[in-house]
Amino acid sequence: MTEFDPHPPFQDFAHPGRLVSAPWLSARLGMKGLRVIEVDEDSLLYDIGHIPTASRINFQKELLDPTIRDIIDGAAFQQLMQDKGINREDTVVFYGDKSNWWAAYALWVFELYGHPDTRLLDGGRDAWMAEERDTSFAVPEFPASDYPAVERDDSPHRVFVDELRTTDAVIVDTRSPEEFAGQPTSASPQGNSAYGTTIRHGHIPGATNLEWDRAMYPNGTFRPLEELRVNYGNLNAGDPTILYSHVGAQAAHTWFVLKFLLGVENVRTYDGSWAEWGNMVRMPIER
Repeated sequence: MTEFDPHPPFQDFAHPGRLVSAPWLSARLGMKGLRVIEVDEDSLLYDIGHIPTASRINFQKELLDPTIRDIIDGAAFQQLMQDKGINREDTVVFYGDKSNWWAAYALWVFELYGHPDTRLLDGGRDAWMAEERDTSFAVPEFPASDYPAVERDDSPHRVFVDELRTTDAVIVDTRSPEEFAGQPTSASPQGNSAYGTTIRHGHIPGATNLEWDRAMYPNGTFRPLEELRVNYGNLNAGDPTILYSHVGAQAAHTWFVLKFLLGVENVRTYDGSWAEWGNMVRMPIER
C-alpha cells in the first residue's frame, strides 16, 4: 500500500486516504505498487494525452458484461486485472472526464471485488489538464499479474430493483432537477443525448433530488467538508440510503462522496438506475 496523501484539505474527510491530489500523484508516477487508471465517458480522450504511466479501462467494453446488463463476473475481472498487470496489493488511483463520473464508477466496481486500496484523483482529468501538468501519448506496458480469483460481493454497495420496490431506505436521485421533474434536457433522452434509451421521464416515487455536482467546484475538485455537510444536510448519516442516476455513474460519484468523504456507512447504489426503472412495464413514476 502506498502512503496516503497528507494534503491538508483532505484530512477533514471521514476517509482522507481515498483521495489524492495532483501534486502528490505527479511526484509518485512510476512508483512500484502504484497504478493509475483513466476511465472516461469519451474513451478517445486517452489517445490525445493522458497522465504518464496511466492505463485505460473502457467501462463499457471491459467492466460491463457483453451479453447481459451486469458487471463482469469474477473470472472476467480476474482476467482484466491480469491483462492490465494490476496486482491485488497495488494502490489503484482512478481519474477521468466528467469530473470523475466513470472513474468513480470503476472504483465502485473494484470495491465490489474488495480490492484493498482504491483512490480517486481530486479534480480528475480536466483539473490535471487545466494545470498543464505532464501528459503522455505512450501506452504503458506492464507484465501480466497473478491477480487471484475473487468473488464479487454486491450486498454492501449495490441494490437491485426488487429490493428497491419495497425498501424503507432514503432514495436519492442524483440527476439534474430537470430530469428529476421529467423535463427535456441535454442530458436526458428527450434532449437526444447518449441516454436516449428511456421511454418515460420523471423519478422513482418518494425519491429526493440531490444533484451529483453539489459536491464539486467548477474545476471538478471536491468541496471542503463543511460545504459538503451543508449541501447534503437533509440526509441523516444513520439512515440507509440508496442512490441512482441515468445508468449509475453519477450515483457512484455521489456514493463516493457520501461514503468516503462524509462517512455515511449504509449507502448503496442502484446501478440499474433510470435506464431500468423508466423502461419497466407497470413501474410507477412521479414527475
